[in-house]
Amino acid sequence: MPSPSIQEFQERIATRITPWNRSFQFWVRAVDIYTGYKICQLRTGFVKDEEKREAMWERQHELAAEKMYSLCSELGGLFLKGAQILGKPDLAPAAWVRRLVTLCDKAPATPIKVVQQILEKELGKGFGEVFERFDADPVGSASIAQVHRARLKCTKTDVAVKVQHPGVHHLMMIDIQNVQAFVLFLQKTDIKFDLFSITKEIEKQVGYEFDFLREAEAMERIRHTFNANNKKVPVLVPRVIPGMVTRKVLIMEFIHGTPIMNLGHEIAKRGIDPGGKIAAMAKQKILKNLALAYGQMILKDGFFHADPHPGNILVCKDSEVSLLDYGQVKQLCDNLRLGYANLVLAIADKDSSRAAQSYKELGIETLSTCANVQEELLNLALRMFDTKLPPGVTVMSPFSEDSSLNKVAVQNFPEELFCILRTMQLLRGLSVGLGINYSCAEQWRPIAEEALYRAGRLKVEDMKARRRGGLFRRTFGRKEFEYQRI
Repeated sequence: MPSPSIQEFQERIATRITPWNRSFQFWVRAVDIYTGYKICQLRTGFVKDEEKREAMWERQHELAAEKMYSLCSELGGLFLKGAQILGKPDLAPAAWVRRLVTLCDKAPATPIKVVQQILEKELGKGFGEVFERFDADPVGSASIAQVHRARLKCTKTDVAVKVQHPGVHHLMMIDIQNVQAFVLFLQKTDIKFDLFSITKEIEKQVGYEFDFLREAEAMERIRHTFNANNKKVPVLVPRVIPGMVTRKVLIMEFIHGTPIMNLGHEIAKRGIDPGGKIAAMAKQKILKNLALAYGQMILKDGFFHADPHPGNILVCKDSEVSLLDYGQVKQLCDNLRLGYANLVLAIADKDSSRAAQSYKELGIETLSTCANVQEELLNLALRMFDTKLPPGVTVMSPFSEDSSLNKVAVQNFPEELFCILRTMQLLRGLSVGLGINYSCAEQWRPIAEEALYRAGRLKVEDMKARRRGGLFRRTFGRKEFEYQRI
């Protein structure tokens, strides 16, 4: 049987799932999942025993998890990205997490013959001219592209070759339109949050992901920023191979490491107790470095990697961390960057007045009838924009029954903030998964102060007053400020 061409492969995808059929499949499944939960909500309202109610909800979560898994795995595309967001221990029910977490890097792979044709067409050279060795099985296959390990003929170095799936862009745009219609319905019926703005930002980001030239520029920019700001970089960024990047192909340095999802297994394999002190110290270092990298990207430069799901994080030797896949990056304007820095200080200091002020700066519009609005705004900020869980809480979702969203309706949530929100939720998922109750806001306090100081919005005297009674030292660039006891 002859090998399929790129065009034949694209036509096969389009024929298998036409736009109309894809939309039909989404709506049938989405309505089925939604209806199941509404029926369960109605039934549990007649049950007084709390244990029985919990058991009923758990059964419903199990059923819905299977249906959601089928939707994401069979339709693929945008829904695999949805699985990455929902498959986190702090955002979705445990049954969903157990099922959806297995979908990371599990998208159907493009056949190797089609991959070779794409590479030859994009690079303008014969396959054998470029590669000395090329692994036919991809290291990972996601919704937009797949990655192969290979060795370059000219330099004898190992590289990661990222190749875009043909024919996927059109299908993902159809998915986004369907999801946008569904979230508009949810906003009117169940969730007091501006989800539609979030889907508009997703639409924009997905469009960017199909341009690997943009991704390569982002990688190099972030790599240079880390090198300029640190004696030792907090995370490793793969180096782009010059002259080997097009809109559909990206060849970069291959970084050896263990996916963070397999960290516990790797630790046990080395004879170390996964629950012991050595493992805890390693996990703390991993999370601290990852959080430091994001604090510098978001607050210092305003340009950041916006997709830290577990499939994009490798743990290398000596607990070093590597951050992969720069298809989703975000540039914040200075107003948003500084507004968010102000919110970080509010969260770190539990300052409800500053939190309310930050909401206005960021353009987050809320409506509340509760007595203590500022306190609820701070609680909502803690749920959305920090990684630390309150005492005794093991799962904290912004959409749970006890959430501040039931007291404070978010009527307008700027699209540009979605990437920060998603990043914080993913970082919290990692924190929960590693078993470390960790506050990014507390670690980011000095970085936020530096950003506000450089913008003329925070004076050294203000920082002294904020730390009254203690001796603190903070280094801002090359100049050091010392806060003496007052």
